[in-house]
Amino acid sequence: MNVNLDLVRKYSVPGPRYTSYPPATQFTDQVPKELLLEKIRLQQTNARDLSLYFHLPFCRSLCWFCGCTTVITTQQSKSAAYLDYLKKEIALVTQAMRPEREVVQLHLGGGTPTFLLPQEIRALGSLVRSHFNVAPTVEAGVEIDPRSVSSDHVRALKEAGFNRASIGVQDNNPEVQKAVHRIQPPEQTRRVIDLIRENGFQSLNIDLIYGLPLQTVSSFEKTLDEIIGLSPDRLAVFSYAHVPWIKPTQRVFKDEQLPSAEVKLDLLKMTVEKLTAAGYTYIGMDHFARENDELAVAQRRKRLQRNFQGYSTRAGADVYAFGMSSISQADGIYWQNHKELPAYYAALDRGEYPIAKGCILTADDKIRRQTIMRLMCDLGLEFAAMSESLGLDFQRYFERELASLADLEADGLVILTPDELIVTDVGRLLIRNIAMRFDAYLPKLQERRFSKTI
Repeated sequence: MNVNLDLVRKYSVPGPRYTSYPPATQFTDQVPKELLLEKIRLQQTNARDLSLYFHLPFCRSLCWFCGCTTVITTQQSKSAAYLDYLKKEIALVTQAMRPEREVVQLHLGGGTPTFLLPQEIRALGSLVRSHFNVAPTVEAGVEIDPRSVSSDHVRALKEAGFNRASIGVQDNNPEVQKAVHRIQPPEQTRRVIDLIRENGFQSLNIDLIYGLPLQTVSSFEKTLDEIIGLSPDRLAVFSYAHVPWIKPTQRVFKDEQLPSAEVKLDLLKMTVEKLTAAGYTYIGMDHFARENDELAVAQRRKRLQRNFQGYSTRAGADVYAFGMSSISQADGIYWQNHKELPAYYAALDRGEYPIAKGCILTADDKIRRQTIMRLMCDLGLEFAAMSESLGLDFQRYFERELASLADLEADGLVILTPDELIVTDVGRLLIRNIAMRFDAYLPKLQERRFSKTI
């Protein structure tokens, strides 16, 4: 896959990642709490499958590039207290939920999930299975930091039912690691990958970031070569999001340390071309997978989905998320927990849902959510199929939006026919830009507080 840097340069503007629609910037604490709770309780009684997410926020040290919601601490006792509150939240949520609803997906994120002690990981696994009907074929993934995981941690994860692992690497170069405050020698990563494979995990993902301080094309190419040599099933290669107005720690990076816009584009070009040449399919939005991986297969069969964990193969499942800052989604609603531990704990101590804000979707929101979802997952839109699934004349409803694609078509990002919109190979790189044309909330360019699309 060849990358046209002139086009990438032209379309590198701020925009949402569309892990939800409306984007999370539209969530508000002004939604009437009783109305939101009423809708949540109504959703708990349906029979749809479940996808569970647990946010485990603790990290022993802060990676300076990080944009996640974390709690930095070396006090191990905090994880036991947090588990007690997760237990309270699970009990509160499940008391009104139909017990036969099947959990088809489970994910531990953070933070550093392996901050938990091995026995706490086993306890969390037992807690989930005592309150939920977990499918025998559940896709159960966990994020692992190789710097803080033992062989007993990996065994505990397997015993708790986890079968997919995602390893944070970011970059192997020691100078880059020092600059971002994350020292992780390659042999440390290899040791943990060996443990994961020895314990029979079904799938391995590795996370990398391009655009970090002191990165060069040659240094990151060496990292990619080393990672390809580890044969992961999937890779997520994220663009570093420099958002110091959201994450003040990022102000530690001096402008001269960060790769220039041109170097960052060269990093992207090299990454896409090298990984696709190595046999990985470019799924879109930073994700790569082997051709026989579930993600690639689901995309070919048009069964891929997106949620707050990224791309997912489990369509039609409601996401119930637990822990501070976590975001849940069901049909027509999103709700997010408090982002600070004291507020999260205090709500549960009062026997209340620890919800800070939410979003109730309008009819137009639901139509646009489905459209953006299918566009980002299928890399195209078949107008007749969209009309049937949405119960409307798709081309008439989106007449203005489809007409606005003329410049994208002229630049080769999309192909428009009387029957469908097709995303080209170069359009895959700029899929966020294409999706933005269907976003009714998108503010003026100068007002956007998002990371750039590239």
